[in-house]
Amino acid sequence: MLRSGRPLAILAVSAVVCASVTHRHHNSVLASAPSPAGYVRSASPMLAPRSGHTATLLPDGKVLIAGGMRRNQDFYNSAELYDPGTGKFQPTGSMSIMRVGAAAVLLHAGKVLIVGGWVGHGATASAELYDPTTGKFSALPSMTAKRGRPSCTLLADGDVLIAGGADHDAPGGIASAELFHAVTQNFEPLAPMHFARISQTATVLNDGRVLIAGGRGDAVNSSAELYEPVTKHFTLTGGLLTARYKHSAGLLPDGRVLIAGGSDEHDWHGQLSSAEIYDPGTGKFSAASPLNDGRFKLPEEAVQVTSGALLVAGGSKTVELYNPASGTFLVVAGQLNDARHYMTETKLKDGSVLLTGGYPDNDQATAETWIYHP
Repeated sequence: MLRSGRPLAILAVSAVVCASVTHRHHNSVLASAPSPAGYVRSASPMLAPRSGHTATLLPDGKVLIAGGMRRNQDFYNSAELYDPGTGKFQPTGSMSIMRVGAAAVLLHAGKVLIVGGWVGHGATASAELYDPTTGKFSALPSMTAKRGRPSCTLLADGDVLIAGGADHDAPGGIASAELFHAVTQNFEPLAPMHFARISQTATVLNDGRVLIAGGRGDAVNSSAELYEPVTKHFTLTGGLLTARYKHSAGLLPDGRVLIAGGSDEHDWHGQLSSAEIYDPGTGKFSAASPLNDGRFKLPEEAVQVTSGALLVAGGSKTVELYNPASGTFLVVAGQLNDARHYMTETKLKDGSVLLTGGYPDNDQATAETWIYHP
């Protein structure tokens, strides 16, 4: 977890002092009220309170929850599985190390790659694979760089692009990137990005390129670049209208990319409600209707639900849905019990979305979960 580009784990005191954020409440939105945006309801809790964990949909429809933290300097190597059939969580194998702020992705072969994160006051280069058939993790060779909170993106050929993040020597992000080759299970260093980044977003476009947007190096930036799998290089594209990090991004049905929320250098006091859309055809960003609530420390991916709308959760009690037809955000019925930072959102096979964990305006994570129903 990060605040101002450093591990949240070393900033417990300032977390409580600085985290005074006023959220707008939608008193007219009740759990029982009908809403064209759907509704969110409380679900069974996880086995442990977690924030900064990973959540990955498995081929059988279960969700792997791994790592994260209970509070500052209280990290997990444990993992658990959510079973949509029972609505319950159950324990599974543990990772080789305790980590928070790691990245995870489901590989084509059905295993889950988990990389990086913080293991105390510094980042790690360690990586491992989770095998759903055995319920166990196995260690992999280390990445080429230590990375806390990198982006981790599955490419069309089955390899994984891992970019940015922070190491213990950098106050902000790093520019280095690498590929994980799923077949050989090794890491290949790449030419670096044009800008150092942490807490950026990485979105696969319909043509296979990856849009890397925002993030923080020495400062929060508005730059964006495209990773080209054929050449294995990054090229600059149009810049964001607003410099941001810790935001969310999602692919729209028409191939454009929505960027929403996040914060500027002021973090807790610089939360953004603004949103914008990237058009791959023009290579430019344009303004979109704003969120109803300013929010940051969001899931990197805004999940696309069955209708094509994008779900934005975290950083506020409210959950919002971006409607591409109207170009506006709608507040869904029901609320979370608090503003949840670094929670996860995972689309289930029935089209609903599992929301798990996170922490409010302090460092105490929750085990609570919610289900969004379209």
